[in-house]
Amino acid sequence: MELLEIFKTLVKIPSPSMEEENVAKKIIEILDNAGINAWQDDFGNVYAKVKGDKNKPGILLSAHMDVVGDDRAVNIVEKDGFIETDKTRTLGADDKAGVAAIIKLLLDIKENSNKPDGGAFGKKDFGTIEAVFTKDEENSMSGIHNVEFGRLNSEYILVLDSDKLGNFEVSGAGYLKLTVSIKTPFGGHSGLDIADSKRLNAAKLISEIVSKIPQGVYKFDNKTKKVITSINIGAIAAGGLENSIYQAVNEGLKGEAAVEFMAENAMSNIINTSAFAHYSIRSSDNRAQEELISEIEEIINNFNERYGEIEEEGFNLPALAHAEIKVEEHLPVFEKSDDEFLINIAKKAADKANINLKVSSFHAGAETHIYANRKNASGKNFKPVLMGIADVFNMHSADEKIDIQSYKKGCEFLKEFLKEL
Repeated sequence: MELLEIFKTLVKIPSPSMEEENVAKKIIEILDNAGINAWQDDFGNVYAKVKGDKNKPGILLSAHMDVVGDDRAVNIVEKDGFIETDKTRTLGADDKAGVAAIIKLLLDIKENSNKPDGGAFGKKDFGTIEAVFTKDEENSMSGIHNVEFGRLNSEYILVLDSDKLGNFEVSGAGYLKLTVSIKTPFGGHSGLDIADSKRLNAAKLISEIVSKIPQGVYKFDNKTKKVITSINIGAIAAGGLENSIYQAVNEGLKGEAAVEFMAENAMSNIINTSAFAHYSIRSSDNRAQEELISEIEEIINNFNERYGEIEEEGFNLPALAHAEIKVEEHLPVFEKSDDEFLINIAKKAADKANINLKVSSFHAGAETHIYANRKNASGKNFKPVLMGIADVFNMHSADEKIDIQSYKKGCEFLKEFLKEL
């Protein structure tokens, strides 16, 4: 199979997070038909291996099977040198471009491994190549957390999940999830009880806190022109949605249509008693991250002081409102390894493939962060890199598209990398 045939086959299979089974079956089918050992673990991640010379360095290639989007049909269009959709949903080049590139490489290696004239891949003149295709990267990264690391022998890893050809990203910011919650004790009817000053609306109160919490870049390095620490609000949810969520599910609505339906059909005749704001914090500087969290804690403390216990007619009443924050680590910091073996290999391969290699850090989460904090079957720390093999534009949107020529060139770069290895 050719590269674009594999890619188109995969993107046409809807695979939202935790619904990757059909694309997993197709991956295993393609590899099995080529005589390549492929299997799934109990969680649903897919593994493959092409054995090579044990005296030569091997490598693990990794990509994720899930995409941002739902299970609606993926109608692809090829025009002006790009592959995109009919604008009804995401394409899924993130990360099926990586998945298809790995499959194509494994097929080429398998086809040439026993040929005397197979070049670098002939007569098994290469180390063992392992592959992992994970579930649920886009949502909670449960797939990579459930990888059977003890079954993997590689020390070096290429995670093919960057959006630009030539990106070779050797470190990355950590990722925290922060949720602000507000509870109020006195709800009620928006008509009958609206004049009672004790009945504060949590949906209104959450906006007070959100307006004070920073949004966007928190710390920037003017020398490197890189974002060091940032915060982004991902969602605000308040009471009154319960019934409309149920209705949206029954209507079979998904994505933006479901959100719009819930907003238009939410209950407005109640005084809300709960509200939530959900944030992501990314940082490669722990001190700046701690300063940001401390600033948010102060906002919460000031809020609680303002709406604390009150006295009315000789009675102590509970707080009119109380806010809390919960912080949990989504991804640890991905620190740069002192071992520059992969960087040196990439530089040689980039020269041969005529690729502009960009060795850098990045301010987004990826499975590199998890690999970098795990060990292989021999107890050695993995040494991952996030590698770009195509120019992908407008990821996570209905305007997502992949540049075909950059994709073909990126796969040649990947081949040259394996040859240099």
